[in-house]
Amino acid sequence: MQKARKPIDIKISTVVAISAILHETDPAALEQALKDMTGGVSDFFEDEFAVLDVGALDAEAAAGIDWTALAALFKQFRLNTVAVRNAPEDLHAGIVAHGLAIDSGAATGGPANARAQENAMMASVAAAAPAPQPAPEPEPAPQPAPVQAAPAPAARTMIVDTPVRAGQRIYARGADLVIMAAVNNGAEIIADGSIHVYAPLRGRALAGASGNTEARIFTASLEAELVSIAGVYRTFENGHPAEIAGKQVQVRLNGERIDVLQMKAS
Repeated sequence: MQKARKPIDIKISTVVAISAILHETDPAALEQALKDMTGGVSDFFEDEFAVLDVGALDAEAAAGIDWTALAALFKQFRLNTVAVRNAPEDLHAGIVAHGLAIDSGAATGGPANARAQENAMMASVAAAAPAPQPAPEPEPAPQPAPVQAAPAPAARTMIVDTPVRAGQRIYARGADLVIMAAVNNGAEIIADGSIHVYAPLRGRALAGASGNTEARIFTASLEAELVSIAGVYRTFENGHPAEIAGKQVQVRLNGERIDVLQMKAS
């Protein structure tokens, strides 16, 4: 007899959202900033999720936000607003009433927080386990010789051997990402650590996705439309400078600036 199918399955999934940090609330100024950022490219954001961070605003400015209008503005640029972060507590009810979630920055909203949830779950399981019965006190024993600390575990790495095609999104959660084939236009690769592409890098590459400012991007041939380190990004809508176009480069974060440096053979 065929097993009945459940109406719904719930599985753990990782969702990467853009963090939009607001420094002012004037709709006209925000619209112009988004136009400048996207350079008139209609599919720049490709219907990605967005979390509005209002932590840089004073309480009066945050209280005056029209959340429905703001979400509609972002929708014009193919950004789907799903949550608000760092909002004063007295605004939470109004935000939720407009269909947006409250992102505390601790329990939801990103790879680092997902790991925190997993750690909390493991801690709760451990707390629920029966306490072991105490063993009889052992006889005094000679002092053991000093024990050398075990070496730290190696950093995790995800390796991809096949080309990353348009529309694909690969996320190396808590790991570096190594790709041995080309990353094509319209693809997106993301890693909490560094990204290494031993082939042409097109599409988008986002390293340090959980906030690691020391992460870097390495590629044998830079042809990307966007690169990002720890949320700071650089686009190439006007083309790549001649000194780095199609060259072997590394991308790193320098303060609030993305540096792209050609790597020369020794």
